[in-house]
Amino acid sequence: MAGKILVFGSYVVDLMARAPHLPAPGETVLGSFFQMGPGGKGFNQAVAAHLAGGQVTMATKIGDDMFGKHALDYMAKIGMDSGRMIVTDQYASATALILVDENTGENSIVVTPDACGQITAAEVDALGNEISGSDYLLTQLEINIDANERAMYRAKEAGVQVVLNPAPVQSMSEALYGAVDLITPNEAEAQGLTGIAIETEADAARAADFFFERGVKRVIITLGERGAFVADGTDQRIVPGFKVEALDTTGAGDAFNGGLLAALAEGRDIWEATVFAHATAALSVQKLGTSVAMPTRAEIDAFLARETP
Repeated sequence: MAGKILVFGSYVVDLMARAPHLPAPGETVLGSFFQMGPGGKGFNQAVAAHLAGGQVTMATKIGDDMFGKHALDYMAKIGMDSGRMIVTDQYASATALILVDENTGENSIVVTPDACGQITAAEVDALGNEISGSDYLLTQLEINIDANERAMYRAKEAGVQVVLNPAPVQSMSEALYGAVDLITPNEAEAQGLTGIAIETEADAARAADFFFERGVKRVIITLGERGAFVADGTDQRIVPGFKVEALDTTGAGDAFNGGLLAALAEGRDIWEATVFAHATAALSVQKLGTSVAMPTRAEIDAFLARETP
């Protein structure tokens, strides 16, 4: 039986527009398409893990508003557990303004955290049984850091595997690294945390050593088209990704992390799980949007049956 995954992170409603190019400062660009959808790094990763076959609970804080209702409606639509969604009338639901270059798939994003940046210690403590009853805690840095730290330490004390996707990158206390079993930065985030520019495999190995020295057990640094550098403390190597034509790269990292957790919770080793995560991300970039672009398990299995990295 697959392990239980608790995703503790952000919910953000995505307001996405596509245009011929990203606007320069002061420039107005006529767009060709607009879409509103559920998003946020935490929510995207939870949806990705759920659709990939994981046993997932999502915990975050949303406003008692139309954007918060949008989250609950979408969770009901895909059969996802919403019992740990905290609803407040004190703050609005978080929003993300996303601009996508329709020619390259590249994007520019502004996030306003609002409700999910105001999670209290008492609200984290109320998740105590959910945390201790999980096999994995997956979190990011898109909610207030004190809530993140409290959840991670509680998980560590309960023997729960803590997976941190350190995005958007920000400074972390040295002690917090010791609560992390697996860290999954991209190359820019790894550089932001370690000060090491990730240009070669040797650079990635040095960055991994930075994390190991601070107590992290395993490291995956995603490298875009080059795949991902994976180190488990014994072995290390680049696991290639899949080459696909990207329509929208927004949320690709979230798809990777969600797919990774679904695979790990099934008992796959970190190398197999990384390939599964690559497939999840490759499928997601071929659709528009973030949470709504996450592939189903059937789609992932079919992709893996016909493609090789």
